[in-house]
Amino acid sequence: MTEEVATAGNSKLKLIIGASLAALLVAGVIGFTVYSSICPCDRTPGGFLFGDSADGPVADWSFANDVELCQLQIYAGIRPHSINLNCMATPEGGLYLSCSVCDTKYWASKVDSDERGTMRLDGVVYPVVVNRETDPAAMDRAWRARVDKLQVHGGPGNPAPPPDAQRGERWWTFRITSRT
Repeated sequence: MTEEVATAGNSKLKLIIGASLAALLVAGVIGFTVYSSICPCDRTPGGFLFGDSADGPVADWSFANDVELCQLQIYAGIRPHSINLNCMATPEGGLYLSCSVCDTKYWASKVDSDERGTMRLDGVVYPVVVNRETDPAAMDRAWRARVDKLQVHGGPGNPAPPPDAQRGERWWTFRITSRT
């Protein structure tokens, strides 16, 4: 009889522990989903980017110059990681991300060649491919697009540089292309 009571007690304890772990997992998933719906905020990274899905691939990203900030989501291991960034389109319609002192940024170290990601611009989510641009001529075009955009969309937290500002040594840019 004592053995039956001990076995029943162990089963009850296992059930309580299992239910507690399941509840903790569900609370974590719900919490991360709520967090993802709120952030990225200012300099605090977020998780998933939610929004309306884009109708299809984008060849001309010029409309990005009408959006103050873009949001990028990549994966840091198995975890989604999203951030707010300056983005700018060149006159040819190419989309680039601006990253000052980028060698110190967590997200930049996670971007490999042809990194799959998601961009959110003005509430619309676009599947994209992200590549760091290292060609000096392309970087200069992206820098010029950044300076031009900030003349219009610069503000207190993101002041416009002088129109003749030169690209800094620690400024990086990433080329964004649509993926299907």
